[in-house]
Amino acid sequence: MAKLDADKRNDLEKGEFAFPKQRKEPLENASHVRNAIARFNQVEGVSDSERDEAWKRVTTAAKKFGVEVKEKSWREVGKKE
Repeated sequence: MAKLDADKRNDLEKGEFAFPKQRKEPLENASHVRNAIARFNQVEGVSDSERDEAWKRVTTAAKKFGVEVKEKSWREVGKKE
């Protein structure tokens, strides 16, 4: 995954995070999008509606960066097929 140092992370706009209020899971490149998907269920202190909105941002970023998303919903993240 591309390294994102504190200064670069602080320079990101809130909308460049899956969870902008918490500034968690940056979505500025394909590597970070894949990481956001992998760690999606590890984010604590957020409501289901915040997860719904975050998932929309993740899937939009995935399309932008050409990342395949197999899950149809965040509720499927980490589930075995």
